[in-house]
Amino acid sequence: MIVRPYYLDMLKTYRDVPLVKILAGIRRCGKSTILDMLKDDLIRSGIAADHVIQLRYTSEELDDSMTAKQMYRDIKEKMTDSERYYLLLDEVQEVDGWEKAVNSLLEDSNTDIYVTGSNSKLMSSEISTYLTGRYISIPVFTLSFAEYMEFKKHDGRTPKELLNEYIRMGGFPIVALGNFDERSSYQIVEGIYNSVITGDITKRHNITNFDLFNRVVKYIVENVGKTFSANAIVKFMKGEGRSLSVEAVYNYLEWLEKAFVIYRCQRYDMQGKTVLKTQEKFYLADASLKYCMMGFNPKSVAAMLENIVYFELRRKGYDVYIGKNATKEIDFV
Repeated sequence: MIVRPYYLDMLKTYRDVPLVKILAGIRRCGKSTILDMLKDDLIRSGIAADHVIQLRYTSEELDDSMTAKQMYRDIKEKMTDSERYYLLLDEVQEVDGWEKAVNSLLEDSNTDIYVTGSNSKLMSSEISTYLTGRYISIPVFTLSFAEYMEFKKHDGRTPKELLNEYIRMGGFPIVALGNFDERSSYQIVEGIYNSVITGDITKRHNITNFDLFNRVVKYIVENVGKTFSANAIVKFMKGEGRSLSVEAVYNYLEWLEKAFVIYRCQRYDMQGKTVLKTQEKFYLADASLKYCMMGFNPKSVAAMLENIVYFELRRKGYDVYIGKNATKEIDFV
């Protein structure tokens, strides 16, 4: 297991702080591994292994009927004394009302709680009143280039060679850990993308016109790093002979954002010192998501480098905007 110290250090900062630590990001970006790393680190620091409780709630491993009460009871049964327990709960969004169980454990037990998830139920806008003011959200992204180099440090290539590969292959840990050719890498990423679309979007939001939804996604992917509006998408679809409302586009964008497939970057007016609601940009959770759908094109590298810089800034903890100064464009503020 290759350690990702950035996340481990951040979790150490919040250790024993009475807040639920929520790690949220696209599927397969490494959240479960970060919990494994955390467990090892807790035990190394002297916490008894039986006081570190790690549980997975993926749909494959979960009884459909599991309730928040059942989740709470199961965890309480594992806590046999009054000493502090560290709860590492993976993919909690699969349990309806998980916030109630977690909130109760935070209130009535001696616990330090860490949870992960990969869809909108982990976003602050959807976390119910149960956890208001009682959680810290830690976004988890795919590998940075520094992490990618760490994953590849024994294969003898130069940083330049690795950067070229990173731009083409992206930063999903499962791809970086293997020695795949381009085609195999994109097949793996396509599988991740499809599981996000079916598991977190189409089923949850009951999308019936899947072809139209897919076409909108393709348009967004084609225009990564360019400013566009819902109206522009509607106009483009109309040109293709397809009818689509602005409201439907806003819904699609919101659902993709809540599944951590795309990230919205708002526009900041340097003169008025205000955040503007129009002409935003969207960036893809990983460059490989574009290439697995559309194939690699050297002409798109500039846009994907911008995508990489956006996430590098986000990883460093910045709030990132695209800029506007009178008629001039600013890449990032």
